[in-house]
Amino acid sequence: MEAMAGGRVAWGALALAAPGLNVKLAGLGDRDTPELRYMIRVFGSRALALGLGYLLSDPAARRRWRRLCLVVDVCDTAAGAVHLVRGDVPRGSVAGLVAITGGYAALGVLAQRNGADPA
Repeated sequence: MEAMAGGRVAWGALALAAPGLNVKLAGLGDRDTPELRYMIRVFGSRALALGLGYLLSDPAARRRWRRLCLVVDVCDTAAGAVHLVRGDVPRGSVAGLVAITGGYAALGVLAQRNGADPA
C-alpha cells in the first residue's frame, strides 16, 4: 500500500504543478481548457491528500484510509466505465485511466480481504 500511496502523492503533486502535462499524458491534448486544468488540480489535491493521509497515519488509521481509498477508486473506475460505454470521451484516454483506477481498486480489495498491506 505504501507504493500505491506514493503513486497517489506523485500523481497529485504532478496534477497540481503541471495540469497541462496530465492532459497530454491522458491523451486529451486536443481538449485542453482552463476548466479541465482546474478539475485536474481538484482531483490532484484529492490524490495528494489520500496518499499523504495514508503514509502519515498509524496502523489503525491506515486501515481507515485504505477503505476510503478503495471507495474513491471504485467510484472513479465506475465513472470511467460509464464514459467508456457512452463513448463521449476518447476511448484510449478513458481506458488508460480506468485501467489505473481499476488496478488501484483491485489491489485495495485484496488488501481489505487479506487485512494487510500488499506492498
